Amino acid sequence: MAEKGGNRDIINRGSKNPNILGSTTFIGLRAIDPYLQYTILTGQASIPILSTLGLRFLSPGPVSTTGYALLDNLQLSPYRLTLLSMAVGASAKHILWKLFIGQEEMPVAPAAFMGASHTAVNSINTLLVVCSATSIAAGRGEGAGSRDWPAVPLAVGAALFATGLITEFVAEVQRAAFKRKPENEGKPYTAGLFSLARHINYGGYAMWRTGFALAGGGYVWGAVTAGLGAWGVATRKIPLLDEYCSTRYADMWGDYKAQTPYRLLPYIY
Repeated sequence: MAEKGGNRDIINRGSKNPNILGSTTFIGLRAIDPYLQYTILTGQASIPILSTLGLRFLSPGPVSTTGYALLDNLQLSPYRLTLLSMAVGASAKHILWKLFIGQEEMPVAPAAFMGASHTAVNSINTLLVVCSATSIAAGRGEGAGSRDWPAVPLAVGAALFATGLITEFVAEVQRAAFKRKPENEGKPYTAGLFSLARHINYGGYAMWRTGFALAGGGYVWGAVTAGLGAWGVATRKIPLLDEYCSTRYADMWGDYKAQTPYRLLPYIY
């Protein structure tokens, strides 16, 4: 594992040994997350939690009528269905990444930590949605025909989420395709979306995480999530990755840094 300044990377970078139990743990935890978020959005799990905290569950608005039985049978308002869709999209991306893209070894403990962390953050987002004291739908309504629908934080959050998730996934697919070619062994991937920023996959992740939080908890929670994410990336992830890549790719990494000055997102950071 990479180590710098006492920080350790929870991913065994450079180690491609298969760890079936670790991979299964991560995939299993990500697979059950949408159901857990559904129980929060419907009140099955959230009403007891909110009651314990002295808070009130926000009664849902009219259920969605999309014309698709699979969605309509969920009996969720358009607002809550949008948040559930985000949870499903994030889980699907992670499962596809682990099955077909990610090559690094994932031991059981880091797999459990990452899977549980995603569920914990998602659960905060969905709890904020259904709490009458924090929901951006309070006083507006939750569906078509409601006043101020869709709320600006939801619309902006959904756009950030979609853009970020697609950016992260496409960048990782491009890099994986490059790495699978034997002639590219020992070379950093510097084309595609990675020609715009050296860690643009993490930039995409930060975007969709912020979008999910903004849609769930509004401007304050979105800003808190963005700030904590930026702090973690700037002080931990990027230093660890730069150290690893500098060691693995030597001068090629230095040339790439000079050619591509942005770390996460072009023209931003």
